[in-house]
Amino acid sequence: MLPHQLNPIIEPQFEAVNDYIVNHLHSGVPLVEKIGHYIVESGGKRIRPLLVLLAANAAGYKGDNHVPLAAVIEFIHTATLLHDDVVDNSELRRGNDTANAKWGNAPSVLVGDFLYSRSFQVMVEIRNMEIMEVISNATNIIAEGEVLQLLNARNPDTSEDSYMQVILGKTAMLFEAATESGALLAGADKAQQEALRLYGRHIGIAFQIIDDVMDYLSSAEEMGKNVGDDLAEGKATLPLIHAMREGTEEQRQLIRQAIRKGGLDDLQPVMDIVHATGSIDYSRETACAEADKAIKALDALPDSSFKDTMIQLADLAVKRSS
Repeated sequence: MLPHQLNPIIEPQFEAVNDYIVNHLHSGVPLVEKIGHYIVESGGKRIRPLLVLLAANAAGYKGDNHVPLAAVIEFIHTATLLHDDVVDNSELRRGNDTANAKWGNAPSVLVGDFLYSRSFQVMVEIRNMEIMEVISNATNIIAEGEVLQLLNARNPDTSEDSYMQVILGKTAMLFEAATESGALLAGADKAQQEALRLYGRHIGIAFQIIDDVMDYLSSAEEMGKNVGDDLAEGKATLPLIHAMREGTEEQRQLIRQAIRKGGLDDLQPVMDIVHATGSIDYSRETACAEADKAIKALDALPDSSFKDTMIQLADLAVKRSS
């Protein structure tokens, strides 16, 4: 079952978001529309816009602006994907060729810029300065998180704290902005607004940790991307950080060397070490602890089917296999 199918009340709202996204990709430049449609229709689960809908409904929202707001979040997410794939030289995403693999780096970056600007055009139409402040701050932090990740590339001395700072910026901030902006749109009180903000932050961290775990577990078919991409790019993610901390000196040096040089020559021995040191279990437990924090934050909200779905979604985030 897809995440948006967990709640039948959300399903038509979710479809309205999809329609809104497609209808707002129009451009006088055909290539912009072509790349925009390609990336937004390439099979993503749309978890971030779903969180906008769930947060707004859980806080009692009765209007229609949660649909364009959810589209804003997806436009921003899609823009970051286009830029990330260029930075990482990625060739596969969600089982499909990346936009930069099909059309080149320059068009991908520029269409990413178009989607960023389109998201702010839609925000102006929503006319809520608090929401604009939250989302504009989030996009700034996301950019900083990407730069921090770039600085940490091929650095085997990356600490767990530094890793958590990166994923908070590059991934969790947009989850947090999605739920907090939904709360603001609904006019939630401060306690509920804070609860939904924290829910988004913690589920975002959990989601990214599991994403990083799967790089050492899954096949390309299951993940929709190349297995070992993180190692190839020299990213010291949580499974590797824990493996270096817990492994023997020989194991530690092998991983350090693999991170420094990048590539996939050492993928199998690194995967063997990650499993032997219990680093998969440790990373999953860390993600589960974040999901538990997300669920605990929802105590401030009244009971509803939307709250129940958010609890299910936190559980799904750490149990997913793709």
